[in-house]
Amino acid sequence: MDLKNIDASKWMALILDYGLKIIGAIAIWIIGSWVIKTLIKGLKKVMLKQNYDESLQKFLINLLSWIFKIVLIIVVLGTIGVETTSFAAILAAAGLAIGMALQGSLGNFAGGVLLMIFKPIKIGDLIEAQGELGVVKEIEIFTTKLTGLSNREIIIPNAALSNGNIINYTTEGTRRVDLVFGVSYDADIKQTKDVIMNVLTSHPKVLKDPAPAVTVLELADSSVNFATRPWCKTEDYWTVYFDVTENVKLALDAAGIEIPYPHSVEIHKDA
Repeated sequence: MDLKNIDASKWMALILDYGLKIIGAIAIWIIGSWVIKTLIKGLKKVMLKQNYDESLQKFLINLLSWIFKIVLIIVVLGTIGVETTSFAAILAAAGLAIGMALQGSLGNFAGGVLLMIFKPIKIGDLIEAQGELGVVKEIEIFTTKLTGLSNREIIIPNAALSNGNIINYTTEGTRRVDLVFGVSYDADIKQTKDVIMNVLTSHPKVLKDPAPAVTVLELADSSVNFATRPWCKTEDYWTVYFDVTENVKLALDAAGIEIPYPHSVEIHKDA
């Protein structure tokens, strides 16, 4: 009879002990889940205000959500009485192994985060980076996609992009078109400058401010070269480039100004 009472008291103590632990674990889970949801909502609002890229927002939110949940699970297991030291050590070892295996990918991820934070480029910008020229199509977590001038897709790892030089042609809104035209030494310099300048000022997409410029660049072996520098909006660059090149040739021909070209001389020997 006494043994039964002792067993019953032990069971009651055990149930009471574990019951309180389970109730505490449930309370921690409920409160912890609410805290996680609140933090995630707050982070979403901050990212929206900072205009973070949508793909980066989703990735970071999911990553942080899982991290918070794993920490919460460890805390709940510890509250129940489960030994979590070895469990945490296993997670740390696994995280280290995964991190070493994905070292390059993590570098690209970090590069993507830096691109989002400092915003040296944005979608729609015309940039030159890593030896490639194109319009930014998409900034993803690990890579950035460009659309090349021949409509080819260019994919650049974010680590290389964030650590290398980036030339952004869109930031200022305007670009200078650098062209060089060579004419004969017999041509009148003032007339040549006037002819080229007239082509520039008559083109509807060449800006008046900054003003275009035509100057003597160099006295080359067979020509006097003129530096021709019209300005235009970034999106009009190639239109101005091709139009001015063609129109200057036509205008110089109409004015009788020769554009020299190499002449081959054939020497005939009598047999």
